[in-house]
Amino acid sequence: MLVPVRRALRSLVSGLLPVLLLAGAFTVTGTAPAGAAIEDFAHYQPEERCSPKAKPGAAYLSGWLVRKYGGGRGRVGAACTSSISEHQEGRAVDWSNDATTKAGRKRVKAFLKDVLAEDHRERPAAKARRMGIMYIIWNDQMYAAWRGFEPTDYLSSSCKRKKKCSKTLRHRDHVHISLSRQGGFGNTSFYEGRVVKKKK
Repeated sequence: MLVPVRRALRSLVSGLLPVLLLAGAFTVTGTAPAGAAIEDFAHYQPEERCSPKAKPGAAYLSGWLVRKYGGGRGRVGAACTSSISEHQEGRAVDWSNDATTKAGRKRVKAFLKDVLAEDHRERPAAKARRMGIMYIIWNDQMYAAWRGFEPTDYLSSSCKRKKKCSKTLRHRDHVHISLSRQGGFGNTSFYEGRVVKKKK
């Protein structure tokens, strides 16, 4: 006797469910999407004062790159000189990779594809913006936020010609990533829950 009753109940629920959903009686929830808020493309913020200790966002990013893609840790902070460098504010990351090797090129290609991709809302360079990346230099090319991260030819101001420029100055043995001050301090959305936020 119970079998026909169960079948009848199942049939009733199956028939009513679409109607109830349309009427708003139930709310169907899935995995929560990434936050709607996202940072704009970073503006250029050059070094203004000597503060070479690695800032929390930059320190986290340095380790994250190696854990996720491989390669080696490079410098974050650097001793202050008369030149201008975000390393001297502790908010630039060098990530060791060799452009002359297949493995090095593969790692950096995967990184660039990841951070410059659109998110689920079709917002370009979503992860780079969330990280607070101002610009990336790698293998004679620069990817600047203020140009939408479109690659352009790069030659260090210390070099007159590419052929006489060292592997390091050409960024062929490492990737250079400069962060905005907010990114450097871990105060952008990528670092939420990953580093202790600090004010400028």
